[in-house]
Amino acid sequence: MTTSLLPPEQGDKVSDLTDPASDEVSSENEANPPCVLVFNASDPSGAGGLACDAVAIASVGAHMLPVVTGAYVRDTAEIFDHFPFDEEAVAEQARTILEDVEVQLIKVGFVGSPENLSTVAETATDYPEIPVVAYMPNLSWWEDAQIEAYLDAFRELVLPQTTVLVGNHSTLWRWLLPDWAGERPPSARDIARAAGEVGVPYTLVTGMVLPDQYFDNVLASPQSVLASEKYERLDAVFAGAGDTLSGALAALLASGTDLAAAATEALSYMDRCLDAGFRPGMGHVLPDRLFWAQPEEDAENEASASPADFALPPHDTRH
Repeated sequence: MTTSLLPPEQGDKVSDLTDPASDEVSSENEANPPCVLVFNASDPSGAGGLACDAVAIASVGAHMLPVVTGAYVRDTAEIFDHFPFDEEAVAEQARTILEDVEVQLIKVGFVGSPENLSTVAETATDYPEIPVVAYMPNLSWWEDAQIEAYLDAFRELVLPQTTVLVGNHSTLWRWLLPDWAGERPPSARDIARAAGEVGVPYTLVTGMVLPDQYFDNVLASPQSVLASEKYERLDAVFAGAGDTLSGALAALLASGTDLAAAATEALSYMDRCLDAGFRPGMGHVLPDRLFWAQPEEDAENEASASPADFALPPHDTRH
């Protein structure tokens, strides 16, 4: 089954004499990469947030339009705090760019406050033809009262506007099925049904524990499983995997890839990012979202070139 989230054709716009000729506009639009409007926070570690989105989205061929919703205080090991932007600042960023650029998809990451969630929901309501990919991260670093208020607002305001919800199995389970009493953990379809009750047609559930050190990742609707990909568990603790996956998924969907294929490709991209992960600090391993850009190893060239050949000159400035 092919599930496309984008309309087959964009509606024609009435032009005046100051507009470029219609065939020129059409040709230019076809040459442009698809644009993804992203609501997310600044992350100084580069593990997640807008830094992650920018690289992941560009890596699969789309252009990110970043709306800064706040800033984390964090390192590569943990999140210490978050400072949200005022909702008016967030709304003005989104409104201004949407009046200028044709957007194919909206991605929602962590926006920091119920007020900013209201701004996101209003934006999505004003542009109902644009699909929304929403990612729910682990919020256990936050105060309980803040978590509860944020999740309640997300459920009430953003989920009814969401086309695809992305999240880790344990995170979505605790949020959407807090009273689960089954003898087994809820399946991806159980979680998708819970999300469907508030209007979400598709849910991508990651990190479902399987025997023999494997994880399952399942794209489901309330009615059926659309795609499933199993990957071996890597022996490292990562930061930024969820933002990487949701960013890649958003870009692929914006480019017109059907939903099941986009989910499969985004999961493969995330797995390869994790496999090539690196540890820039003393904390967690970060996904290498540019693994594909690394040069292939060449033993002959490595032998002939010494590190000094490529060293930067010393910084001789004195103050």
